[in-house]
Amino acid sequence: MGSEAIIVFLLAGVILVAGANFLSNLISHKSDNPQKREPYESGMTTIGPTWVQFKVGYYLFAILFLIFDVEVAFLIPWAVVFKGVGTVAFIEVMVFLVILGLGLAYAWKKEALKWD
Repeated sequence: MGSEAIIVFLLAGVILVAGANFLSNLISHKSDNPQKREPYESGMTTIGPTWVQFKVGYYLFAILFLIFDVEVAFLIPWAVVFKGVGTVAFIEVMVFLVILGLGLAYAWKKEALKWD
């Protein structure tokens, strides 16, 4: 029963995704306006080259910020109920913070936080 169920779920997933894509292409509004192919749809003409390649450092810096920002957001509910969680939860959060600190140290060692 196990392998048949997996096959059925995979087929159902493929059919649902393909059906949703087909249906959205079928009923969506199509516009062939030349402005749609411009890099920015603000109505203003661009100044200088529009397809500028950004340094990967900006992207990496933003991803690191998001990772650490989300991880800190996980600490807020824990801080609210700190008195009632006990020693085991405290140790778990300390392990979490150590892992987070190791990730920060790794990013620092790889010089991912340099803004050049």
